[in-house]
Amino acid sequence: MRVYIPATLAMLQQLVADGALHARSGTAFAVTPALRESYAEGDDDELAEVALREAALASLRLLGGQGVGELPPRRAVLVADVEDAAPRPDLDDAVVRLTGPVGFDAVIAAYVDNAEAESAVLAAVDAVDDADLGDEDAEFVVGDAQDHDLAWYAPQELAFLLELL
Repeated sequence: MRVYIPATLAMLQQLVADGALHARSGTAFAVTPALRESYAEGDDDELAEVALREAALASLRLLGGQGVGELPPRRAVLVADVEDAAPRPDLDDAVVRLTGPVGFDAVIAAYVDNAEAESAVLAAVDAVDDADLGDEDAEFVVGDAQDHDLAWYAPQELAFLLELL
């Protein structure tokens, strides 16, 4: 199953250094049967985009949990093919639970914010919880960050990307 794993730059560093990544609480996103049922229309590519966007939103929450450190505040999502992922429709239509770490060899791609998104991401990190509770102003702030497209990187480019930060 192709999964979209919310991450941070620090988690990408860990993946490059250790050759494996443990998704936070085993949580990832995917095109699940429940996600397919929740959309009247949409091909696999469009549904994959939904899963990717959900993972990018979860990345904001991870950034909020780690605080602002030495690395730039950028959302990151890893795309990987895994064998064992169980749907979690009790959490959300696209949520899956991974049973173990994801090896570097399973990674298909990484999506990472560009530098231009950093100020919007910082603001969204502070607003994401309020947005979840229905604060419309906070929803706009989070939406501003989500409007930034994530840049695509091949797995072999990750070490170079991280060196350049």
